[in-house]
Amino acid sequence: MRLRVEFTTEPFDLEEAPAHAVAAREVIQEAELDAVDVGPFGNTAEGEAGEVLGAVSALLRGALEAGATRVSLQVNVIPEGGA
Repeated sequence: MRLRVEFTTEPFDLEEAPAHAVAAREVIQEAELDAVDVGPFGNTAEGEAGEVLGAVSALLRGALEAGATRVSLQVNVIPEGGA
């Protein structure tokens, strides 16, 4: 099964990326995931279920330990054949 995760961390800082956002992005970028897209207000990645779930667990721990007060995420199953 393939999954897509979308996430944001708060609080926001419009001047520079806060430590919690950097920590979460580093976890996602270092995980063995496909189609990683990081942006200023949201991040997405796709991959095999085990990899995505492991990365989600690590990004939650990393972001919260780095000062996030809220992590919003959504995980979707990618239908077989893409989309």
